[in-house]
Amino acid sequence: MLQVLTAIATFGLVIVGVTAGAAADRSGQLQVGDRTRTYVAHVPDGPPPPRGFPVILAFHGGGGDGARMRRLTRLDRLADASGVITVYPDGVGGHWNDGRSTIRNPQDDVGFVAALLDRVAATAPVDQRRIYATGLSNGALFAERLACDLSHRIAAIAPVAGTMPADLAVRCKPAHPVAVLQISGTADPIMPFSGGPVADFGGRGQGGQVLSVADAAAFWRRRNGCGGPAAQEALRPIASFDPTRILRTRYTGCTAGAPVTVLTVMGGGHAWPGGAQFAPPRLIGPVSRQLDASRAIIRFFLSLPRR
Repeated sequence: MLQVLTAIATFGLVIVGVTAGAAADRSGQLQVGDRTRTYVAHVPDGPPPPRGFPVILAFHGGGGDGARMRRLTRLDRLADASGVITVYPDGVGGHWNDGRSTIRNPQDDVGFVAALLDRVAATAPVDQRRIYATGLSNGALFAERLACDLSHRIAAIAPVAGTMPADLAVRCKPAHPVAVLQISGTADPIMPFSGGPVADFGGRGQGGQVLSVADAAAFWRRRNGCGGPAAQEALRPIASFDPTRILRTRYTGCTAGAPVTVLTVMGGGHAWPGGAQFAPPRLIGPVSRQLDASRAIIRFFLSLPRR
């Protein structure tokens, strides 16, 4: 994900903007090894469900931070209505160690996420069987890594504009099935839909290679014991003047609670469908208005049975 700002805000262990009857934003720091890590957790108003709140971790793209991921996705408004905690962590130097051998700062981000989940569970009631991860670009690749390395805690992932790093695929052996919703555009100039080299912006990016969307879906289909894909379904357009279109492919016969679904954004770019056009189309391609990715992701996660 192309971003020009890389500063990360530093938060103390405080609760900000909390009033009676209002959702709580809990900003905090965690020490992981020799690094101080930061995050914001948004806890909905009202009593938790009997087994605790589901949790969605949302990982920003390269060069970004949790605050911008929060603004881009607007997940909080949907999470409040659904009774879900949303968590927006900050990467080191604006990046996640997603399993590519080309990552410049190979920090222990998996350890950070494990510690972060412990922290969130210590401050709010959490349903440990309903923890999910989504992300954009570098954050999408990192969500794939969590499905590989933290499958005993992550029940489902929804990577957007990013698939599985080729370096990760050769060693990914999740201990538990993980449900997958993949959202990718066919006109993505940064994370190629057909797989291959990731754009590195003249050496400023992280580089490496990713699997094609089809190969990533096939990987999870095999891991989750699915059969062949159902026929592709063209979703009804919802934006009159947007030429992009959405095709949905659902794999059948998967392990219970671990379906694999692909939403292909025909003509879509390196973007969060329904979000902002955060960079010019000549750099990232167009943002589709035919899909609200945030709504689709929450619906997918909450449609799954407790693992």
